[in-house]
Amino acid sequence: MNGKRRRILILTAGYGEGHNSAARALQAAFREEPAVEATLVDTFADYAPRMNDWSRKAYLGIINRAPGLWGGCYRWLDRSRSVPNLFRLLAGQARLLARRIEQERPVALCCTYPVYPWLLQQIRRRESIPPVFTVVTDALTINSLWFRAPSRRWYVTDEGSADVLVRGGVLPANVEVSGFPVGLAFADRPPGLQPPDNSARKRVLFMVNSGRAAAGATVRAILERTDCALTVTAGRDLHLQRQLEGIAPAFPGRLQVLGWTDRIPELLMTHHLVISKAGGATTQEAINALCPMIVSQVVPGQEEGNWELLRRNAAGVRADTPDEICAVIRRAFAEEGVLWQSWRRQLAVIARPQAARTIAASVLARVEAPVGSDLFSRIT
Repeated sequence: MNGKRRRILILTAGYGEGHNSAARALQAAFREEPAVEATLVDTFADYAPRMNDWSRKAYLGIINRAPGLWGGCYRWLDRSRSVPNLFRLLAGQARLLARRIEQERPVALCCTYPVYPWLLQQIRRRESIPPVFTVVTDALTINSLWFRAPSRRWYVTDEGSADVLVRGGVLPANVEVSGFPVGLAFADRPPGLQPPDNSARKRVLFMVNSGRAAAGATVRAILERTDCALTVTAGRDLHLQRQLEGIAPAFPGRLQVLGWTDRIPELLMTHHLVISKAGGATTQEAINALCPMIVSQVVPGQEEGNWELLRRNAAGVRADTPDEICAVIRRAFAEEGVLWQSWRRQLAVIARPQAARTIAASVLARVEAPVGSDLFSRIT
């Protein structure tokens, strides 16, 4: 690039935290490179902010309150040949994105949300665009939306996910097992944020996402039936936060309740176990923090693969009720924590905390190297 500043657009969306989490990590990694400027773009929020807020809340409402309905939609999107027609309804978003590309003149486009390659395919029919790179934020149960539109290269979490893309028609040479781009804090772990050892008092992190009605019962059960210290994140639900804070006086020094927090990486790196639904970002951050996960909920579709990744590698366990969760905690730390230590060893095998830097270096290497068109990166 002869010293010129290279601009990267990272295309993301707020439909699930995994897309934005991956995008932020990539931005931080690109910014470490000399003469690189990386910008996050959410075309859906920019085009129609109110509609975006409404549709995002509707999406979260469906996956939390009607997961079976979402599972059906997910499977339809995976199989349907009508998807290109569906995305033509987003012509306005495509035009806005095309204008942004024309104004910014990036050397590469990195997509952490699967709709963008489809919009870029529409733009490509009218004008040239820079190389497109797709960062797949799901594992194993990967919707074909991720790879049915062209991309120069796909980055996936693990070898099993790479196999899914290859079976779906992507050339093996265009799939890279990079890991999920988690925050750089997981790679540059400060000395004070090392994983706790087995001799320390057991600390459990409970991230309440959905299933809020059972949160109080779960907290009480853990405190009554184990001797663990418990940290709970209640998000922006002030009613739930106050409800849980009301439990703390009965268990002095053992319960800390947090509202919304940006300290999740720190909390994962300093707790022995985490209880949460199998969201993409949460699962991958737990893996890279070496914090074994008790999966309390799996949304049909994309989250099934996150749980399967843990199950397949014997690196976590599923428990749906307060009784099951307490039984797992006791079993994990029994016999000097032999099961917990086994989970930790398995997490170390599949962790890739440098994934964001790996992807950034790979993208920059490819935009600087003279290559052929990225239009034919799929077997047709």
